Amino acid sequence: QVHLVESGGGVVQPGGSLTLSCAASGFTDFTFSDYAMNWYRQAPGRQREFVAAITRAGDSTIYGDSVKGRFTISRDNAKNEMYLRMDSLELGDTDVYYCNAVRASRAFWGQGTQVTASS
Repeated sequence: QVHLVESGGGVVQPGGSLTLSCAASGFTDFTFSDYAMNWYRQAPGRQREFVAAITRAGDSTIYGDSVKGRFTISRDNAKNEMYLRMDSLELGDTDVYYCNAVRASRAFWGQGTQVTASS
């Protein structure tokens, strides 16, 4: 059972920066580098929104329209970690952020970390 733990959330002023981390563990038949990784976010009463994705080797990324140009996803397969650098944070970025690991038909989720942009 893959276990994902997000960290790095907090309160930041609009225009500020924050970096989230996702630590992965519990791999048995496969390794961290066998999983495509994603970040999603969700606020109460709203649908979960796609934020960013990165391929298994980390050589390709895609972003949701609302964060494109401001957020950067990356991963370190040697450390079994994924990151989300968030710059120019806006009030609308306030959400719980979740990391997600996907391989074939299986998907795993972390428990989420709260990010609040507030003046």
